[in-house]
Amino acid sequence: MTPDRLAALQQAVADSVGRELKVAHMKDEELRKGIEDLVRQKAAGEYITPTQRLDIVDHIFSSYRGLGGLLDEILKDEEITEVMINGSQNIFVEKKGRLQRLDRHFQDEKELRDVIDRIAKIAKREVTEAEPILDARLKDGSRVNVVLNGISLDGSTVTIRKFTKDPMTMQMLMDFGSITPEVNDFLHKLVQARYNIFIAGGTGSGKTTFLNALSNYIPKDERIITIEDSAELQIKEVPNIVRLETRNKTASSDESTEITIRDLIRSSLRMRPDRIIVGEVRGAEALDMLQAMNTGHDGSLSTGHANSAEDMISRLETMVLQGAANLPLKAVRQQIVSAVDIIIHLSRLRDHSRKTMTISEVLPGLDAEGNVRLNTLYKFYEDDTSTVKKVSGKLTRTHHPMTQVDKLLRAGYTLNDIPAPNPAAKQLEEKSGHPLVLKEVLPDE
Repeated sequence: MTPDRLAALQQAVADSVGRELKVAHMKDEELRKGIEDLVRQKAAGEYITPTQRLDIVDHIFSSYRGLGGLLDEILKDEEITEVMINGSQNIFVEKKGRLQRLDRHFQDEKELRDVIDRIAKIAKREVTEAEPILDARLKDGSRVNVVLNGISLDGSTVTIRKFTKDPMTMQMLMDFGSITPEVNDFLHKLVQARYNIFIAGGTGSGKTTFLNALSNYIPKDERIITIEDSAELQIKEVPNIVRLETRNKTASSDESTEITIRDLIRSSLRMRPDRIIVGEVRGAEALDMLQAMNTGHDGSLSTGHANSAEDMISRLETMVLQGAANLPLKAVRQQIVSAVDIIIHLSRLRDHSRKTMTISEVLPGLDAEGNVRLNTLYKFYEDDTSTVKKVSGKLTRTHHPMTQVDKLLRAGYTLNDIPAPNPAAKQLEEKSGHPLVLKEVLPDE
């Protein structure tokens, strides 16, 4: 079938859908079947390939129940992990870890705004000039951020982080080289022994992915409460799980009440949780999270934006003070020391690979200057084959012994179950001044 005839057929079917089908009262599968029947009727006696038939059905179905033909086509690509729309004329995607610009675009701002309105409708949210920023979740779990034209000076922006159909596992992290089998075994023991763990890293470093994988080491007989801005965690192995999600107050409704992460943490304490998992701590709720960890909810997990384990401590201090400005800094630090056991730092490196950079334990007490002390147990060291364009190295046990072993011992593990210090790591530490070591992502050449 020629392109002109295909276009005419598509338009004829689209017109018939509006006239003959009660779209508003049809389920998705009923609507799709109705469109398929109309294509069959309108194309009777003509040759149309299965691909052409499917394209017409998908396009028309998308116009009613999807996000729009162009965006739905982009999201179909399984290799695309993130979509970035910067105004109607500029669409970028992350594919296989690299950003690239597509040679496709929307006709104009109006077409893009129609897509945004569909996103808001699907997410049962509103985005207007009075409320120009939207954070939402699509039906498949993909996370969406929208900023309307006017606030975004070059046209409305849409950023979609796609939902992964197959959740990341620790085995997959080993296959990708982010962790080693030894580290995997060690982390398994830490989760089983109920260590409180923070996962730190920059944007796109894989914090939520790592948290999701690590969460599946939680024993199946425990009760878990997950708290997120937009639900992304896919914990499959724990049946007794409660998933909580925040809610923003909309300008157009006086009845809706804003529900924050802080509200949800406080509420979760009344749900008899064994562990609390907070997708990301970014503000005053840090104090509530630390208090939960300190009041019988060992084994809790969370993530935070930070460039190192040390930076995560500083960020936690700042966040706690946002909600309790009158607290002395020393008291805040003591709260952190009492609550957090382990900090895992992730990074996205210059070759766009995601690596676990350090695993550190938080030591009891403060140093002579009143600062929180960290003991690095594992560190990523680049080897001699590492180049500017390709990072090569390994997460290696340091020469520092682990000191916070009480929870492991109480869980039934012995000292022999704890990875021993690696004396050879001293030499690696001396070489870590190599100019390539630990460089973050560089712009593509």
